[in-house]
Amino acid sequence: MAALLDVRNLSLATAGARLIHDLSFAIAPGERFGLIGESGSGKSLTALAATGLLPRAIAAEGRITLAGTEVIGAPERRLAGLRGAAVATVFQEPLTALNPLMPLGRQIAGPVRRRLRREGRTPTRAAVAEEVRALLDQVRLPEPERLLDAYPHEVSGGQRQRVAIAMALACRPQLLIADEPTTALDVTTQAEIVALIRALVAEQNIALLFISHDLPVVGQLTERVMVIRHGRAVETGPAAEVLSRPREAYTQDLVAAARRFDKALEGRG
Repeated sequence: MAALLDVRNLSLATAGARLIHDLSFAIAPGERFGLIGESGSGKSLTALAATGLLPRAIAAEGRITLAGTEVIGAPERRLAGLRGAAVATVFQEPLTALNPLMPLGRQIAGPVRRRLRREGRTPTRAAVAEEVRALLDQVRLPEPERLLDAYPHEVSGGQRQRVAIAMALACRPQLLIADEPTTALDVTTQAEIVALIRALVAEQNIALLFISHDLPVVGQLTERVMVIRHGRAVETGPAAEVLSRPREAYTQDLVAAARRFDKALEGRG
């Protein structure tokens, strides 16, 4: 089966430093893949490169193919066509990802209209409203009528993240990139968002690139993982194997730290 996302020998650099060193991985249609690493390891930069959203100051070398389209060096018009149809992203902090001056219903409606036009359908007000309400149901948001007219600051962090997920799913992408989507949330809400993402990608057979430093969460969501450090691949393999029997010293340290943290939480309980 051809890869949906194929990253080969990716290197990213600024004028003064190399940020990613010769990174390679592939994600098949419907596969759930995790990128693990501490802050500053290059996880989010890799995701930006995959979607053609790198800052201009960062130069990319190597090859990235997304849904059969070359990403590196492609014109923005071609990349814009990929975003939504081939890939959509849920970012770490929805309060900054969402428009603070626009009601949530209108924000979800934007990508819905884009997808309806792509499908050759007329985005009438009734058709868009029906799709928006269906998306709110999919992401398990209560009181949809109230939320449609609410602004981002008027709802909780978990509700904002569910709206961001609804927007990502509105265009029915083949690949969902979730970049630290639970970091800014409390523990209970984190568990709810993880369960929601797991259910949605399974129901819709969407491939998942999940980016996190939270090993237990990655273990729940992904089938394969890559551990990166300082922009270099450290270890790659099945999630259950890497997270339970890590081979490399750095991965062993990450797993040991996660276990100590879990034990500390158990002790406090």
